[in-house]
Amino acid sequence: MTAIKRIGILFGWIAGCICLSALCATAGQSDWLTDFDQAKKEAAEKKRPILADFTGSDWCGWCIKLDQEVFSTKEFLDFAKKHLILFQADFPSRKKLPAATMKQNEELAQTYGIEGFPTIVLLDAGGKVLARTGYQSGGAKAYVEHLKELLERR
Repeated sequence: MTAIKRIGILFGWIAGCICLSALCATAGQSDWLTDFDQAKKEAAEKKRPILADFTGSDWCGWCIKLDQEVFSTKEFLDFAKKHLILFQADFPSRKKLPAATMKQNEELAQTYGIEGFPTIVLLDAGGKVLARTGYQSGGAKAYVEHLKELLERR
């Protein structure tokens, strides 16, 4: 095999890895709302709390880890579909968000005193804080149990 073919194969492999990483990073995100008013509306209609994920989705290592280990898993998403309204306030460095979304997220970060990422805030339909948390080790099963405990305290 010639050096040019080897380089071509290597570049193809790298490109494939990059595409796979991008797919993994966005897995499950269709279940997340980005409009806070819509999240509150759905929370009121379905009588469920809001799980607000304040994240730096494309640069924060712990945020990416939380998404991969928990938020993108079937176990978490199955639990969330029955018990939560998912809302994401993202603060990306490379990805561009609409100006209105950026403004909303900045205002929410101020309102809820967000000082680092990831910060997870459980809210009632009116936006009142029920609990705060962040990354927890142990994967989806442990995180779901952690959320159940936090919600039971309310």
